[in-house]
Amino acid sequence: MTDASPWWASHVHADRRPRLMLRNALSGALRAWFASRDFVEIEAGALQVSPGNEAHLAAFATVEARSDGTQQPLYLHTSPEFACKKLLAAGEPRLFSLAPVYRNGERSALHHPAFTMLEWYRAGETYEALMRDCAALLALAADTAGVRRFAFRDRRADPYFEPARISVAEAFQLFAGIDILASVEPGGATDRDRLAAAVRALELRTAPDDTWADLFSRVLTERIEPRLGQGRATILYDYPVPEAALARVSARDPRVAERFELYCCGVELANGFGELTDAAEQRRRFTAEMDERERVYGERYPLDEDFLTALGAMPEASGIALGFDRLVMLAAGALRIEDVIWTPVADLRS
Repeated sequence: MTDASPWWASHVHADRRPRLMLRNALSGALRAWFASRDFVEIEAGALQVSPGNEAHLAAFATVEARSDGTQQPLYLHTSPEFACKKLLAAGEPRLFSLAPVYRNGERSALHHPAFTMLEWYRAGETYEALMRDCAALLALAADTAGVRRFAFRDRRADPYFEPARISVAEAFQLFAGIDILASVEPGGATDRDRLAAAVRALELRTAPDDTWADLFSRVLTERIEPRLGQGRATILYDYPVPEAALARVSARDPRVAERFELYCCGVELANGFGELTDAAEQRRRFTAEMDERERVYGERYPLDEDFLTALGAMPEASGIALGFDRLVMLAAGALRIEDVIWTPVADLRS
């Protein structure tokens, strides 16, 4: 925090309190919204045998000391996803979680090591239903805050407008002049050199060890994301298969998967999927992700075998995770995520 005084100093708290009260009001409004639509709120245990298996997502690790003297590695979950999907397999048709999650190596104006995630699932429904949910929740947040515009830095968006929709392929073509699907084959194989040449033509930085995913992310971050969610929210959909490890492949184009992200004021708010339920394919993707994590960071996380078994009983479903703190930020016009967290994690360097 830039203020030399701690967050608990009375004058700092007095300045922060209106945003924190909005946070409370919005959490209550969201719970009421989901309850009115027959969603069950669940509480996922924070300690898990696997924190998730995305290559670039870092977790907090700990150890369970058992009464018999043995130990078991555990992790603070980066998302309640695995637990939620097990409950779908158990028979819950609609569920949501609004609770803390934990991610290591992430602290910035939009990132905090402990933050609150709103995650919800619809069994037997497509991710189109989630897109409609997102539009409704933006309006709900604006109603709760009593504002007509969301704001972040110099960007504004009307939360009452229906979100614009643009595919990843369209966005890469429009904002970067790149035919991204030309470097993707059905099933997810990629042509790294072809994409690297296109990225160099934009005069963006490349390195010899850049993977296709590194190049994709660089263009997305530097040329596309800042253009999204201005004036109104934007839904970016149909991600290439290599960028959608937990989503099922689209029936329309085997090069893309049923994944979308919601952006508002240039801020990524939510990440939604038509969920993959093929356990063998999920294992293959997780293993590839962990191979990449080991290559880059020298470590890998275990697979949750219980989760992979549960996929065999899980119905077709759609699911989404939304950064609750970021939604509060936009509704409150806050500049930093810590401005809307009741008790931020101390940064001993400040």
